[in-house]
Amino acid sequence: MTHDHPDPLLSAALRAATRGWYVFPLRPGDKRPALHGETTCPRTGTCADGHRKWEDRATTDPDRVRAAWTTGPFNVAVATGPSGLVVVDLDLPKPNSKAGTPSGATTFEALCERTGQAVPTTYRVRTVTGGEHLYFTAPPGARLANSAGKLGDLIDTRAWGGYVVAPGSTVNGREYEVIDPAPVAPLPEWLLDALKPVERPAGSLRLSVPKRGSRAAETALEQETALVAQAPEGRREAQLFESARKIGRFVGWGDLPRHEVEEAFQRAGEMAGLPASQCRSTLRSVLTWSLRNCRPRGTTA
Repeated sequence: MTHDHPDPLLSAALRAATRGWYVFPLRPGDKRPALHGETTCPRTGTCADGHRKWEDRATTDPDRVRAAWTTGPFNVAVATGPSGLVVVDLDLPKPNSKAGTPSGATTFEALCERTGQAVPTTYRVRTVTGGEHLYFTAPPGARLANSAGKLGDLIDTRAWGGYVVAPGSTVNGREYEVIDPAPVAPLPEWLLDALKPVERPAGSLRLSVPKRGSRAAETALEQETALVAQAPEGRREAQLFESARKIGRFVGWGDLPRHEVEEAFQRAGEMAGLPASQCRSTLRSVLTWSLRNCRPRGTTA
């Protein structure tokens, strides 16, 4: 008696779909979608009413999965948003990273330690580059977006608008493999708080300026905190560092009280999306350094 041996990539796609994860095909041996783009959309089938992007075309329907994966050796993508997942992507340092740069996993462990939390036990996948994907279920009603570096260097997250390569897929001859088959854990509350979008004020950032501060100091504080609050992702911590350092001299000269400067930058940093603990640590370090190294008024830096 003979048995059919199903294609491993089809099996991987079906396993994911059975878990309720929405899948779509990636190019063979690649991480890029195999689906047509908007410029080449035939406007037929599922796109008859207009082009549908990969997130909209991902499916859990086993018949659709079989129909797609029997046409080629496609890798498997899991669309995280429709699947109700948030995946934390812990990467390794790049060849151009500074010497001694910690991996995303090391940084994530340090983040857990600083927040007094254990590293979560959950479904975990090793990527082909040696990094890790930690799978979590998104809280009901939450619609988190992707993030890059928001939790720390070499830590990205995938949620709505994102996808991850599913285990069983191969790139450059290496396979994405499950290294912990534990049940997918709910996203921890502390991680949810760190990833939630911060509501920005409708108008420009306004501060309660110190009454005894000079007008020049007050203006500088307003301008620098506004730069921090509006800093784009990937630039936020650097902007906080630079802006706080510029204002530190006014604290050293007695034009602004330190606690008010810290409060203003803390608020601006959190508005930009930085974790509160990260803001406090950066501000404490920068302002302490500024006070120790403050030059007398009127001298050149």
